[in-house]
Amino acid sequence: MERAPQSYPLFGGALSAALPHNTVDTSKLREIPDNQEVFAHTHTDQSLIVELVEYQTQVADQDAVRYHFEDIAGSNKASEPGAVQVTDVVPLSQPELGLSECSSAWMLSGTQCVSKFNEEAKNSVTLHLALLRLPQFSTDVLISFNDPQSISPHSSSAASAGTQSEPWTLQDFRHMVQTLTLHDPGLFGEMNS
Repeated sequence: MERAPQSYPLFGGALSAALPHNTVDTSKLREIPDNQEVFAHTHTDQSLIVELVEYQTQVADQDAVRYHFEDIAGSNKASEPGAVQVTDVVPLSQPELGLSECSSAWMLSGTQCVSKFNEEAKNSVTLHLALLRLPQFSTDVLISFNDPQSISPHSSSAASAGTQSEPWTLQDFRHMVQTLTLHDPGLFGEMNS
């Protein structure tokens, strides 16, 4: 019998979302920036990141999620030809979101060929992004689901790649995005100060 995802407090309880099964809060293992909440699957190399980023006023709503995808690709040094590909960008319907304060929401799916911890070995990762725009708080909420598709045998991720465990699904990610709820708008004042 599958357990229902539990609502989990984010950013000290200012936000919450339903996290999928087999989730470890990475902040219990290593230091995480104040503007991020990072979760890892206990048996696969999948991860989920909730990040509060600066609202990009110069980028139109429909282009903003692609802007963040390309920014992540730059951070991941996935700049080789063919290393980055966007496969889908769709708007998310406001009524199905728990974060009613957002002015628009977008979801992107794509792939990046990246290395972990600056290793030489490259892994092919499907990246699903959800972007919830909050211009009134000068903030974008960016939720990332990193889902490795092929892992180099020379990567530090190779040890967990062969583990047989129920991985997270796109449906798990969508449920997390849909249940993201704001409890304390003061969070955004703290992030912008």
